[in-house]
Amino acid sequence: MHRARTRKGRGAVSNESGRFEVHTLHPVDDGWHTNESQTDSYHTDGSPSSNCPGSAGQFKSSQIKGSQSSGYQSVPTENGYEDVWSITQRLKTEWQEDKSKTIITRNRSPDIHFDRSLNPYRGCEHGCIYCFARPTHSWLGHSAGLDFETKLYAKLDAATLLKRELAKPGYQCEPIAIGVNTDAYQPLERKLKLTRQVLSVLSEARHPAYLITKSSLIERDIDILKDMSRQNLVSACVSITTLNPRLARKLEPRATSPHRRLKILENLSKAGIPTRVSISPVIPALNEEEIDNIVAAAADAGAVAAYAIALRLPHELQTLFPEWLQQHYPLRAARVLKAIRSMRNDRLNNAEFGHRMVGAGPRADIIQTRFQLACKRANIAVGRDFELNKALFQAPVLSEKVAESTESAQSTQSTQSTNKANNQSPKRQMQLFAD
Repeated sequence: MHRARTRKGRGAVSNESGRFEVHTLHPVDDGWHTNESQTDSYHTDGSPSSNCPGSAGQFKSSQIKGSQSSGYQSVPTENGYEDVWSITQRLKTEWQEDKSKTIITRNRSPDIHFDRSLNPYRGCEHGCIYCFARPTHSWLGHSAGLDFETKLYAKLDAATLLKRELAKPGYQCEPIAIGVNTDAYQPLERKLKLTRQVLSVLSEARHPAYLITKSSLIERDIDILKDMSRQNLVSACVSITTLNPRLARKLEPRATSPHRRLKILENLSKAGIPTRVSISPVIPALNEEEIDNIVAAAADAGAVAAYAIALRLPHELQTLFPEWLQQHYPLRAARVLKAIRSMRNDRLNNAEFGHRMVGAGPRADIIQTRFQLACKRANIAVGRDFELNKALFQAPVLSEKVAESTESAQSTQSTQSTNKANNQSPKRQMQLFAD
């Protein structure tokens, strides 16, 4: 029987194909090894021979979607052989350029305090198992599991695209939330510095922005953030899910340690940057008992506000998170899942506006009450937004090179829109149907 194994430094246990894939592959034990001896199947050094079931010679790693270093091996046990994920090789983090033509994403969700966001990266090496953005990797033909942590995309033209959008004649200034989908300060940012470039553009244009991260790399940009905060143009939020380092290593394997995040709050606060703490997600029967301690510690570190969001499990997360629970907390898994369902109308996820962020039912009410009382005791505000200054905005002046590329991009988009309209005409629709 196949059993998933955890990989050091990775959050997801498996790498199931995305929900849009036509074909999926599943490892099975066909029983061929039952009549083989250990001598026939293994070399003297213990490595699998070519006739070992599941060895590299018979089951290539390329057969597993999105996991080029994830082969199978058959390892000896007291009761025979067992096919398991190979843990002899670590998955390498890879990245490539994301050639998106726009950089600002807009939303009309009534339970989010901003109407636009910016994410310099797709995928996130932090590997948080609970991340609601994991399913977005399926749109790219990847898995929401290990692929999300190892196959990253970087928007190298993020700063140029942002400047171009801010310079449009009809642009209306509202705060931009940075890093809400994937952390803008994940390890790749140390090399590419895309977030710093974006902040430079916003600072020059005097454009307000919200930041959220769980990485200490944000301290690198304190010089820019300090200048913006003097004009009330920026606020920073640090996400702290737990103060327990053992739980954090399992939940968020490549993120900054919890106590270091408290230091981030302290350093940002000392620099005069308004800070808040996000206790997200609150996982019932796993980290909910830490709410009081997290709020108190964050307040002591300088946070002036806090908010909490209940665990959300959209799409593939309804498989990935229970799988993670079973691997790390098998004795508690059923209890946690039952508690989640009690807050989600007897389901693992409820995407309804007004409920998806906090849940519903007695347990959800108790969690919110506990959180609000903790904030009251710590004397910090409850809320996710600061009133930032929009009146200082000055549209950036584009260089000739950027202006020319903008005109070219607009011309291309106009042509594409015309073609799309033609394709959607009744006559064209009938032609496509006939074809």
